[in-house]
Amino acid sequence: MTNQKERIATETKPGFFYGYIIVTLCFLIMLVSFGIMDSFGVFIKPLTGEFAWSRWMISASYSLSFLIFGFVGIVMGGLTDRFGPRVILTCCGLFLGLGYLLMSQLMALWQLYLFQGVIIGVGMSALYAPVLSLIARWFVRRRGFMTGLALTGLGIGQLVAPPIISRLIAFYDWRYTYIFLGITVIVVVVLATQFLKRDPVAIGQAPYGDRGDDGQAAPPADTGYSLPEAARIFPFWGIIIIKFCYGYYMFSIVVHIIPHVSDLGFSPVDAANILALSGAAIVVGSFALGRIGDRIGPRQVFILCFLAALVSLLWLTQSGSMWMLYVFAVVIGLANGGNVVSDSPLVARLFGLNAMGAIVGVSSCAFSIGAALGPVITGYIFDSTGSYKTAFLAGAALCVAGLVITSLIRPTKRLGTKI
Repeated sequence: MTNQKERIATETKPGFFYGYIIVTLCFLIMLVSFGIMDSFGVFIKPLTGEFAWSRWMISASYSLSFLIFGFVGIVMGGLTDRFGPRVILTCCGLFLGLGYLLMSQLMALWQLYLFQGVIIGVGMSALYAPVLSLIARWFVRRRGFMTGLALTGLGIGQLVAPPIISRLIAFYDWRYTYIFLGITVIVVVVLATQFLKRDPVAIGQAPYGDRGDDGQAAPPADTGYSLPEAARIFPFWGIIIIKFCYGYYMFSIVVHIIPHVSDLGFSPVDAANILALSGAAIVVGSFALGRIGDRIGPRQVFILCFLAALVSLLWLTQSGSMWMLYVFAVVIGLANGGNVVSDSPLVARLFGLNAMGAIVGVSSCAFSIGAALGPVITGYIFDSTGSYKTAFLAGAALCVAGLVITSLIRPTKRLGTKI
């Protein structure tokens, strides 16, 4: 009995549990990598001004990067399950930094697709699904909250990166800005990766909350689903669909909200501030809805967030003043934060940890396909009609689809835990 109490104290005392360091490192990786990637819209008008490329052509490079990110991410998730995160994330961090350095030398359209689409896409491929599956291995209790803490890096990155990058472009030109971004990625991401540990067992600890004291203890490894087993049941395909839906609408906005706000007559800095405010709301949503998800279940959070995203996109089609755009940014940011933070906890509750990295990797591929199609279709609609209204309504329609599918998902028979 005494040994059990000592073990519990060791698990839960922050000074002794390495899981808190893992969360901090994941936060830094997310902040830098996704903060920069989500700022791609800041470069659209400088690139169109210098090369006379259409928004559709530029958006296609970003879409290609997300396709690469998704499909290569399947492989990276499985490799991380097998070999651990350090080597895989180090290589991807170096690739990502190289991609941004090469973007500073951009001269032709094919280079845009190679540097932004392929190299940056490969670099990003291990910086989402493997990172989230890593947190799931370290935490059973408070998993949603700790995932939310790490994912606030996405929101804070989106909060600080677009205004900073827009100012760097204004003062130093977009080419020098890409050099700065490449160096930042290599230093921060690669350095942080060196301190990651695959799981608590590697350093003689146990996952936080792995004691069955709250009804959320991790199931034995042999009760979890393998990837082929998961693919035979509806909840897996439900996850695929809902991640496609929120990937589509989310990155349609991330890429095109800055040029849309500029088209309304506001300055580039004001436009970047709208995206930044959305990032701040993502932080709040990740904290609050991650904690709420631990109590009511991540599926319920998905339902709430799809509803919020639907309302905000309909609101955006009627928004012509700055205060209306601020309201949109807050609501869509809260929805994005809730969706992202509920992702891996829902997968863990449905399928266990047996093949967590591989399952999150495959489902994240669906997210990437949505995130790839959203910006390019949105750009094409704008080039064809001269307006974003129809494109935003398409995103709202996918919110309805995601809401319906999420409502149909039920706990898996093997695990049967609350979702």
